[in-house]
Amino acid sequence: MKVFTVPAVDEGWDSVSEVLTQCFHFTQSAALAGEHVVYVVHNDDLLGRRGAGAAMVACGLLSAARSAALEGVKNGWRINVLAIEDNTEPGLLEAWLDVPHRTGGPTGELVHLGPSHLGKALP
Repeated sequence: MKVFTVPAVDEGWDSVSEVLTQCFHFTQSAALAGEHVVYVVHNDDLLGRRGAGAAMVACGLLSAARSAALEGVKNGWRINVLAIEDNTEPGLLEAWLDVPHRTGGPTGELVHLGPSHLGKALP
């Protein structure tokens, strides 16, 4: 399993494009190797709370994961998104990283590791 953790993203399109391109190549490499993938994004970025650039990347990766899951399902390849918060404990993140892949579970899914999304309109 390979993990792509979204780095800090500036508001400019160049920064957004750079991160999305990095993630594309990362995912392509993992898929060709048959390795499962997890994208780690910040929950507030999915809700647009930390700027437009970060929101574009987080929501773009969620969409990409859902599309890639559709393509990979016939070969048993899995890709999921974990949304963390500022106070997400590293142990909790570590425990969740491999769950869908170890159990043969879901693909193309978003898992929130914290409650800040509750009551919000979600992508």
